[in-house]
Amino acid sequence: MAADAATVERLAQRTLALVDIQSVSRDEARLAEAVAAAVPTGTFATRYADGEGFFYATARHPGRPFVLLAGHLDTVPPQDNLPGRIEDGWVIGLGATDMKGGLAVMLELAAWMDDARPSNELDLGLLFFTREELPVAESPLPRVFEACPELREADLAVVLEPTDNTIQAGCLGNLTATLTFLGKSAHSARPWLGVNAINRAVEGLEPITRVAPLPVDIDGLVFTEVLSVTRIEGGIADNVIPDRVSCRLNFRFAPNRTVDEAADRLAELVGDAGTFEITSSSPPGRVAARSPLVQRLQEAGAFEVEPKQAWTPVAQFSEEGIDAVNLGPGATRYAHARDERVSADELARTLEALQRFVAGKETP
Repeated sequence: MAADAATVERLAQRTLALVDIQSVSRDEARLAEAVAAAVPTGTFATRYADGEGFFYATARHPGRPFVLLAGHLDTVPPQDNLPGRIEDGWVIGLGATDMKGGLAVMLELAAWMDDARPSNELDLGLLFFTREELPVAESPLPRVFEACPELREADLAVVLEPTDNTIQAGCLGNLTATLTFLGKSAHSARPWLGVNAINRAVEGLEPITRVAPLPVDIDGLVFTEVLSVTRIEGGIADNVIPDRVSCRLNFRFAPNRTVDEAADRLAELVGDAGTFEITSSSPPGRVAARSPLVQRLQEAGAFEVEPKQAWTPVAQFSEEGIDAVNLGPGATRYAHARDERVSADELARTLEALQRFVAGKETP
């Protein structure tokens, strides 16, 4: 069922307005002010705001499920893609798909709840946060959860990351490790006097590069574990046999492993090749596809359910004991691209599904 033209146009214009407020990571203050001004105070009360996390919620009712919609305010740096524009049914510009289209849907849903006063079957919270596009160590979410325990009462969190309007359950964990190969430096005219660390790296990395992707089935969703060599550095001059080579490994692991179990598995895959050290880690997101609320959300929009073959903040909600899924109007193929864009029709599809979800109505 196609959305009405007025809804499509309104969502496109709201998304464009958000796109045109530049909000590269660590510079989200202007967008946060605009978002706060757009949240209707008649229906949503401010529960928490510290400049990095912003939580608004409807009144709570005993026995009603509490659902949290979440979205990040920041974008990657611009690529000559500002200001934005609307063209042929697309909102085009920095952050359109990741994830200002999702933010626009959240704000439009809030406005609809304030205006239409639907007979809600659940209580709703809106959580906006900064610095998602940076390493997880810079995420404000752990501190926001600590300062605002009410967030942990959510029965479901829906993160409106771009998913092409599919429900993506769970997410991969992420381990980064440094693998170092040592040798002995020497003059390149007399290499036999040294030990070439690059040669050792070539030999040591060969079995690692042959590690095959591993499919892992969790509740009927197939995640794929992968190990990749993503960086390599060594040598100081053309006439010096190098005595040290450093390689960066990236292990994306399925949600059936803990971080510690994944670290043990990575160490097993690396074996005795070089000196191995974990340098960063992010946990996976629990698969919540069988949650009654997730099933209700799926029915509200006739959404397909897929595994999330990446890491997202769903993992951080899982760490807090909250069931969480990704669902957003953005097209994943355009995320972080120079020609980033989101379909206005897909914005409307997400909005109307969330309206039915909130009101307890079935897909027409």
